[in-house]
Amino acid sequence: MKHLFLSLLLCFAVSSAFAQQQGISIAAKAYMLSDFQTGQPLASQNEHERIEPASLTKLMTAYVVFSALKQNHLTLNQVVPVSQTAWKMIGSRMFIEPNKQVTIDELIRGMIVQSGNDACIALAEAVSGSEASFADIMNKEAGRLGMKNTHFTNSTGLPDPNHYTTAYDLTVLATAIIRDFPEFYPLYSQKEYTYNNITQPNRNRLLWLDPHVDGMKTGWTQNAGYCLITSAIRDKRRLISVVIGAKSANARSVESQRLLNYGFQFYDTLHLYKKNDPLTTIHLWKGAQNELKAGFDRDVYFTLPKGQSDKLKATMEYKQPLIAPVQLGQEVGTVKFTLDDKVIETYPLVALENVEIANIFGRTWDSVKLLFN
Repeated sequence: MKHLFLSLLLCFAVSSAFAQQQGISIAAKAYMLSDFQTGQPLASQNEHERIEPASLTKLMTAYVVFSALKQNHLTLNQVVPVSQTAWKMIGSRMFIEPNKQVTIDELIRGMIVQSGNDACIALAEAVSGSEASFADIMNKEAGRLGMKNTHFTNSTGLPDPNHYTTAYDLTVLATAIIRDFPEFYPLYSQKEYTYNNITQPNRNRLLWLDPHVDGMKTGWTQNAGYCLITSAIRDKRRLISVVIGAKSANARSVESQRLLNYGFQFYDTLHLYKKNDPLTTIHLWKGAQNELKAGFDRDVYFTLPKGQSDKLKATMEYKQPLIAPVQLGQEVGTVKFTLDDKVIETYPLVALENVEIANIFGRTWDSVKLLFN
């Protein structure tokens, strides 16, 4: 392996320990703040502790419904029958009725904006026939997304001993919705919705208080307390906060706002490299050309505390001798990012072009040179 030290402005994703050093303290049972682009936790407490998700459950209900729409299993203008189960559902409602037509689009808005439990049941039945089978799909999606400490038994978030998640898993879910369904995410910024001549406001107060906030969901049960998942974007940078178990509706808004302000104030997220941009050239043996362009197969972002970038270094290591042929996207080395001599992230270095083998004379000449290299 050949080592080449690069002088780069890099970003290190730090743990919540830095948050504690800065004095951030949130009045909640559990919380987590993360950067959307990098997924880096910026502040957290009890983020892996099992909690009752209450209506935050509806994020997964929405995720499954959005998936069904994307796969053309449903359409937005599709009329859905309202069952007696959906009509009589307890808790928050959008007030659908068995004898009144309702579409998938209306139900989605009733679920997201009005937090309607009746809308959730109707959507679950439209997707899979029953809420029980819909919950199975919810759990499969949770597993696929890496929500390792989550289990759903219903689509609404009504209390159940086997219905649980964590602040960390909810961060994963919120991130997935924004990433996978950008066409539907704007629904989470809708401030009110009217159905059946009944107008109900979105319970997320930060939609009115902070122009940068554009989502996502509130929740409450007696055991869960007041909960809020919030996302905000400032200067093209998005953060996601999860606050679980605040003491009041006002408190969950205040603490969420404090978390977001903290993240925007004390951290930066930089886009250091673009996918497929050349980073270096590597000597290539027995090829139709003797140099290979190499770089990253993804955009490279880092999140770091403000003022920490001068402590960061990167080391590039690549395979030698590198012998043709080489295929586009083939891994030819690694780039290790370090802070205080500790490796904090490693990315593969890949070929950015195809290079075929040289003719017989070129291969023979390089074979001779390799003997003395």
